[in-house]
Amino acid sequence: MALIRDIAQVCKSKNAGPFMVTIDVLFEDPAVYRRVKATGVLNAALFARLYSVAEADVLFTPYDTASAFKATLPRLVPAGDFGDTDVYGAQQHAPLLDVDIPL
Repeated sequence: MALIRDIAQVCKSKNAGPFMVTIDVLFEDPAVYRRVKATGVLNAALFARLYSVAEADVLFTPYDTASAFKATLPRLVPAGDFGDTDVYGAQQHAPLLDVDIPL
């Protein structure tokens, strides 16, 4: 088992407009990316569970050419609204860092 934080070179989030956030997970080594992809752990259902949104609202895309995964999902609180603690969406990747990948 390996944590995303230990095997991904980049794991970041950012706004995709005021109502959505995008999370990117990039791997330097294409072989590691392929192994992670083969496990099926990173998927729309995982992001839905981690971020308390409906799975149907998660756009999950693996990008083989870039050895990367991208998930775009609705923000629970719109950027800048009352209760928003991260107006830029820059810290939303944190729950993903502790996901175990069986390699």
